[in-house]
Amino acid sequence: MLLLVPLLYLLAVTVGGTLTANADWREPEEGVTLFIRTNGVHTWIMAPAVTPEMDWRALAPAADIKEPRLAGNYIAFGFGNRDFYLNTPTWADLTFKTAFAAAIGGGPSLIHVDHETDPVEDAYTRRLVVSHEEYRRLVRYIRDGFQLDEAGHSMPLLGRGYGWSDVFYESVRAYNFVRTCNEWTGEALRTAGIRMGVWTPLSQSIMWRLEREENE
Repeated sequence: MLLLVPLLYLLAVTVGGTLTANADWREPEEGVTLFIRTNGVHTWIMAPAVTPEMDWRALAPAADIKEPRLAGNYIAFGFGNRDFYLNTPTWADLTFKTAFAAAIGGGPSLIHVDHETDPVEDAYTRRLVVSHEEYRRLVRYIRDGFQLDEAGHSMPLLGRGYGWSDVFYESVRAYNFVRTCNEWTGEALRTAGIRMGVWTPLSQSIMWRLEREENE
């Protein structure tokens, strides 16, 4: 019986990644250039820091990171379990309790923001062009996940990040085994109207779909 649970989960992952939302979507020749990055476990959406649709510097200013001079022309957004983000700065810090809670548990979440300069495609990064209307929908999804204070400002955890160019922000969205860090990426892309699996809890669920887009 205990073996049935992970088997059913793997089946759901496979089905969710294979079934397609926005099946008619095609990448436009012109639009806004995004990058989707993975480290093999976690995914990020990398968006231009400034476009006519959105100036992310209002929500994620360079002053929030440890070294503001590292702010570039792209900003990477990720989502995850608060406890996991804050208590596992390296894989060596990962405990079974934290991993288990992040995998199937719930609780508060954070948005992870990293400032980037001139990202390029590589083994871990895929380039993705979307229309301006699709990007506006993506902006709304990401922006609406930030928790704001009474003055309407985002709420950074100053000094908390993995390096000199990143920082965490409070989020209003709950983390759970259905909305994992990677399902957040998939949900964001689906909401924008981009072709993606209907449920994407794993990094592979995201990147496999993008690799297929390149080959079609």
